[in-house]
Amino acid sequence: MSAPPKTVLDVPAAEAEAIRHAVRNIDPTTLDGGRRLACPDDVEALLDLLSDPRVSGPIYDLPRPINADTVAAWVARCQGERERGETLLLVNRDAEGQVSGYSKISVWPERSAAELAGAIRADRQSAGQGGAGAWRTIDWMFETLGVRLICLTAAMDNIRSARLIEAMGFVRMGDRDAVAEDGTVRPSLYWEMSRDAWRGPGA
Repeated sequence: MSAPPKTVLDVPAAEAEAIRHAVRNIDPTTLDGGRRLACPDDVEALLDLLSDPRVSGPIYDLPRPINADTVAAWVARCQGERERGETLLLVNRDAEGQVSGYSKISVWPERSAAELAGAIRADRQSAGQGGAGAWRTIDWMFETLGVRLICLTAAMDNIRSARLIEAMGFVRMGDRDAVAEDGTVRPSLYWEMSRDAWRGPGA
C-alpha cells in the first residue's frame, strides 16, 4: 500500500482539485506513444509479467499472491482510484503484443505529491530502458500532473534501483517501513524530489 511522502506541503484546495482533474483526464500517450491505461483486457498479460519474481519480487505494493484474481482486482481498484484522481496504472506493450512493463503512479492531490512504482520485463532490465523511462516519467509527472513533490522507495537490497534514483538527483531521506497489501512490512530506502529542484536553477 502506497504511503504519502514524509514532507507535508501546504496545498490550496484549487491546486489539489487541478491535480485530481489531471489524473482523471490525462492522456498517457503524452508520456510515451506506447503507454496506455491498464484495463481488464491487460490482466492476462500483466499476470505473465508479474509472475516472474525478477520483475515483481522487489515491488512492495503489488497484490499478493499474484494470480489471475488478485491482478484483476488490482486493475479494477486502480481504475476506481483514477476516477477519484488518485492513481494511474499504465502498461507498455511490445511489438508482439505482450506487456513489457508497467508504471503505477499513486497521487495525493491534497499533498501535491505522488509516488512512482513499476517494472520492466526481465529481458529488458539492465539495458538502459528502465532508466530512460524513469527520467521521462518523473518529468512528465511534474509537468503534466502538476504535483510539487515525488517520493520513491526501494528495497534495502535493490542496488540497481537505488543507483538510478540517486543518479536522477533524488534526496535520500532515511528509511521507511513499506506495508504490503497482505500486511507484511518491508524496510525500504526512501527518497524525495521537489519540482523546483528537478527543474533546477533558472528553469
